Amino acid sequence: MKQHDSIIAIGLTVFSGLVSFLFVFYAVNILSAENASEYAKVFAYVSAGYGLGNVYILSAAWRGSSWTLWANKLIAFCFFGVFLMHMVQTGVENNLEYLRALGMAGVLWLNWFAVKKISRRTALPVQPPARKRR
Repeated sequence: MKQHDSIIAIGLTVFSGLVSFLFVFYAVNILSAENASEYAKVFAYVSAGYGLGNVYILSAAWRGSSWTLWANKLIAFCFFGVFLMHMVQTGVENNLEYLRALGMAGVLWLNWFAVKKISRRTALPVQPPARKRR
């Protein structure tokens, strides 16, 4: 891997780690509020689960696990579905709130891209099979 690819992978990892922290921070704030609705608390649990799951997937990708891309896609699609349901439940007041959904999709895609870059960075190089000598 080239040096600029390594820098991009590290930058994406830091971004993904910060985003995961923000998901967990958001969840803790909602869960510690006294007047939060039950639906908001469920969304907070899902947000915390995504944040913590993403950190675990990032660390597994650094170790070279092969299942990380699939797992990241799974939790990202599940979280985005719950995010859209939460958006519908709370009501969309104007069309600018759809930009919030696009922004969340972008953040989830960047998290997936970070895992992809890390997985590619830690993957073992593929060796061509040895040719038999006659």
